[in-house]
This record gives sequence, structure tokens and C-alpha cells, in this order.
Amino acid sequence: MKTKPIKNSHHKERIAIVNGLRTPMAKAGGKFARIQADELGATLFRELMLRSPVEVDEVDEVIIGNVAQPIHAANIARVIALRAGFPERTPALTVHRNCASGMESITTAVSRIYAGEGRVYVCGGVESMSNIPLVYSQKMTGLFSKLASSKTAVDKLRTLLGFRPAFLKPIVGLMSGLTDPVSGLIMGNTAEVLAQDFGISREEQDVFALESHKKAAKAKESGRFAKESMAVVYDTHKGVYLDYDDGIRESQTAEKLARLHPFFDRRNGTVTAGNSSQITDAAAGVVLMSEGEAKKRGLDPLGYLSDYAYEGLEPKRMGLGPVFATHTLFKQTGLSMEDMEIVEINEAFAAQVIACERAFASAEFAKVHFGEDKAVGAIDPAILNVNGGSIALGHPVGMTGTRLVLTVLHELRERGLQRGLATLCIGGGQGAALLLEKK
Repeated sequence: MKTKPIKNSHHKERIAIVNGLRTPMAKAGGKFARIQADELGATLFRELMLRSPVEVDEVDEVIIGNVAQPIHAANIARVIALRAGFPERTPALTVHRNCASGMESITTAVSRIYAGEGRVYVCGGVESMSNIPLVYSQKMTGLFSKLASSKTAVDKLRTLLGFRPAFLKPIVGLMSGLTDPVSGLIMGNTAEVLAQDFGISREEQDVFALESHKKAAKAKESGRFAKESMAVVYDTHKGVYLDYDDGIRESQTAEKLARLHPFFDRRNGTVTAGNSSQITDAAAGVVLMSEGEAKKRGLDPLGYLSDYAYEGLEPKRMGLGPVFATHTLFKQTGLSMEDMEIVEINEAFAAQVIACERAFASAEFAKVHFGEDKAVGAIDPAILNVNGGSIALGHPVGMTGTRLVLTVLHELRERGLQRGLATLCIGGGQGAALLLEKK
């Protein structure tokens, strides 16, 4: 395939992704449940630097994406950096763009490089969805506050007499965090909206989910994922470790998926736990510098980031974010879907990815939303999520964006290809799209 040149990119030069690494993806509540996000991140970034041709004292800043930032590790990037062995003088920044936080860490560093603020950056994302806490209700926290300010035993007793057992009903942090306050919809219900908009059946979603597991199982068996991930010890006393993504179900079948009940709209819905992304714990990281800096150092990067775009859209249809962001990316670069040789769309939900496929291929969608007569571009199914996606692997929200970048770059290298697209939807109504290259 002849490589089409990029036109009028608003970026100065490509960004070299010198190296990258991720942990295995562990099902929430499972093997990594006792590892807090800062500890998991420190483990990953310590190993990443040991495998990189860059010393820790050469890094200008550490930038890490994280969504459910733990209360014990404010500015988790700084905590991770120090625990991973970076010098105290190395600044660190935590970024948060919901599901794109792992991409935001990278593009924030890109902006700094273009601005001349630094030359070498370490970026990535981490999430421990196991450790997203339960939260007391306002009535219970109000009672605690009043109790603490009570000065006499009588005052304390009066306060305690106002207690009701209902005060103890917790707010589930995970469910609250996955609910958009503007549309009022939890993310699964935004997928239900798209299923209705595009006429996507339950059977189509289950077929997509099954294929995700099949492709991921094949990639795992071939050792493909081992090339981008490390082993993590999760029980030091027993010396046991995880060196594979444990959400992959090699024995998944259409029959098993069909038996699952709708999870979000239990009466009329089609989105189930089986055709949705898994709740997962993981971390991923990359080392970045300009292409010129990499050449000066004589490095052979994993690949390059050539351009990127973010776009907003209606929150209740946030799952279409990849279409909006990719449209903008193609406008910036003069490229089209035909120029992409590998495409990764995060599998937040099967319905969401199927809806994106249909919207990408629809001239009517392009006319309504972009005022154009031509579709953004149909995706060849053979190049889409070739190793499965978050339905099989999991979606640790702060980490996934970095994982998608690693997946695309490794796949370009494995297949001897040149260009790929990494894109995802973002809770709250946004999309992100990154153009990645090998040569």
C-alpha cells in the first residue's frame, strides 16, 4: 500500500513513541483487588523505565491519566513517579478526560514538546476499578459532621437519636462515576440509545462480543499480548503473579451470551454484561519525544504519533464519539479511512462499536452531522480490533487510551504496516482519535 502524505497537519513534527508497556488486565475484584492504583502504576512505570533507552533523570515530566483518583494518593501521577524511582525534581501531572485519560496524558505531553517546554516525557494511564469506594449518603455524612461538632454528651445523644438505618445505604462510587450528570444516563443506557437509533439487535451484539473473545483468545495463545505486557506479582507471600489478561473467555459461546439478561434496561434492553466491556484493573505507559530527538539519539521507536483530534457531541449518544473525532482528524490530515491499515475502536459496548461502524459508512449521517455528502468512510471488518477489545480484555477507564495506542503500534510492527487509527468514545459526550504510524 502506497503511503499517502499528510497535508496541512497542525503539528510541527511527528512524536516518537520510543517504548511502551502495560500490565495484564485483571478482572475487578480479582487478582489485583488488593493493589491500589498508585502501587499498580508504580510497578508498571518502574519496569517501563528499566526496559527503556532513557534514564529516569532525563525525563522532563511524568503525565498519567486516572479517572477514579484515590483519596489517599492526590495527584496520583506524582505518587507513582516517586514510587517508581523518578527523581524528586521530576514534576508529575495527573490528567482526567474520562475514558480518554490515557490518551490525554500522551497528547498533553505532545503539546508540551511542541511548546518547547521539554524533550522527554513519560505518559500513560492507570485504573484500579476494584478500589473505587462506596460513599456515605449526605444524611450520614451530615450526622457525622454534627456529631463531631457536638460539645456535650447531651448534644451527642440528641444527634445520635436522629440516626436512621436508611442513612447507611451507600452510594456506589463506580455506578455514580459511570453516570453522566447532564443526560442522567449511566453509560450502558447510552448504548441502549444507540441500539435503538441504529436498529442493532441483541443477537448482533452477542455475535460481536463472541468474536471479541475469540480474537483475544487467539492473540493470547499466539503470544501476541506478551509482547506488550509484563507479569505482575499480586501476592508477595505466595509469590504468585499474573502474566495474562484474565477476562478473556476461551470457552465463551453464543448460547452462554444469549442466557444473560439485559443489565441496564431490564424490561426492553439488549445490552448485557456479556456484550459490554469488563470492569478491570490495569496500567499502561509510554516514553515520548520528538522524532528529531529520537533520531539524534539513534533510537528505533516503537512508532509515531502523527496527529490527533478530540470532539464533542450529544452526551446521551456519547458512543458515537469516534466518528466525530475521526472526521475531524481526517479533515486535519487529508487522509481517509482507506488510508488506515489497522483500526482500534474501544469496545465500551458491542452496540456502541456497531453503531460507529454504521455511522462511519453512512452518507446520511455525514450530511446530517457534518454537512457533507460523503460518508466519513466504511471500516473493513478485517482490520478492526484484530485482537479483540475491551469486551474480552476489559476497560480500566484511565488506562485504556494508552493501551489502544500500544495495540495499534505493535500490530503495525507485527504486520509490516504503516498507518493505524486508535479511537474511543468518552463518557459525557466526547470522542478522541489518534493517527499512528510505524515508519
